[in-house]
Amino acid sequence: MRRAGTQALYGALYQVRRSSDNTTRDIGPLTQGGVVNAATQDSFCADTNCLITVLYDQSGRGNHLTQAPPGDFAGPAPGGYDNLAVANAAPVTIGGRKAYGVYISPGTGYRNNKTNGIATGDQPEGIYAVLDGTHYSGGCCFDYGNAQTDGKADRQGIMETVYFGSNNWWGSGDGPGPWVMADLEWGLFSGVNPRYNPNPTINHRFVTAIVKGEPDHWAIRSGNAQSGGLSTTFDGPRPNGYHPMQKEGAILLGIGGDNSIAGAGTFDEGVMTSGYPTNATEDAVQANIAAAGYAAGPVTPVNRIQSYNFPDRYIRHQDYQLRLHQITDAIGRADATFRLTSRPDTAEPPLHDRAHRTDHIPRTGRGSLTTPDPGCPPRAARSAAAGPLDLDAGGLGHR
Repeated sequence: MRRAGTQALYGALYQVRRSSDNTTRDIGPLTQGGVVNAATQDSFCADTNCLITVLYDQSGRGNHLTQAPPGDFAGPAPGGYDNLAVANAAPVTIGGRKAYGVYISPGTGYRNNKTNGIATGDQPEGIYAVLDGTHYSGGCCFDYGNAQTDGKADRQGIMETVYFGSNNWWGSGDGPGPWVMADLEWGLFSGVNPRYNPNPTINHRFVTAIVKGEPDHWAIRSGNAQSGGLSTTFDGPRPNGYHPMQKEGAILLGIGGDNSIAGAGTFDEGVMTSGYPTNATEDAVQANIAAAGYAAGPVTPVNRIQSYNFPDRYIRHQDYQLRLHQITDAIGRADATFRLTSRPDTAEPPLHDRAHRTDHIPRTGRGSLTTPDPGCPPRAARSAAAGPLDLDAGGLGHR
């Protein structure tokens, strides 16, 4: 997403679509094999909202990721599809240059069920991802990697992905999490045992997360994506019932194999390999990542929409709905954080953009929002200087 994969590649890294006129633009690197040209996105998306529509495969195999379809679980967008990520929600710098990642809030997901050259059955593979170590949740499941092609959780061993978060419904590690684990379907695994295994809580600002597997052998590794080397959390046999594996070769990002949509995280870059990579290869990749110079980027100004009659209550995005709640903790503050942008009255947003917008909330006039206070008639809560408000939920640090 933020860096081209090799010096030989100079194609687009991703595509964005803006709400003002529903047009798209491919975003490529500044130089061959270099950091993304964020200025292209900023110019194209100025004064409007942009969503990430395509994450381009750089292998030449055409395994691009697009809006995830429904599986056992339906997404919040029309037709049961998942939401698309807001394009400027995860700013960073790489070597001092501005870039953006893929900010996954619950309900957002990408997938490709018809891939080329991805491991199937018990074939060996490796997966690495660079992730924001401060953005995670306890929901299921923020995954990246190999998944089933039909979105059904109908048997074990049909997945092999990196998982990052604090979910402890299946496996868990030391401390409160988040942990780097593997989603193998019918369970998150922190090691060979189905529940607890020694696995450290991650405290890095950016984390390199690795899962790799071959017949009756797999490993979990992780490290600080800003400096230092990798640590091996687990290296050993497959869990009971997971040999041989039955991988199906789809690729997903931000969701579980059955389209579970309660996970959260930020994806910065990642690779899936055919063949089982050696530790030495991964150590070289880690050195390259650390040398790239990941750092936190400027935070987009955020706003909260306060009740006029009840000052302790705010509009909050929870369970894919906008609600009026008292806000008393960090989770609530994150859920009640919005970005405000204007768009022309004549521009109707595309259907898949509407899940978090004020189109579903009564308006009292141009650019104002009503809050349904219990027992009181609705009153305008806040106005924008120009144009109706687009609200894209997702404060930093959902946990």
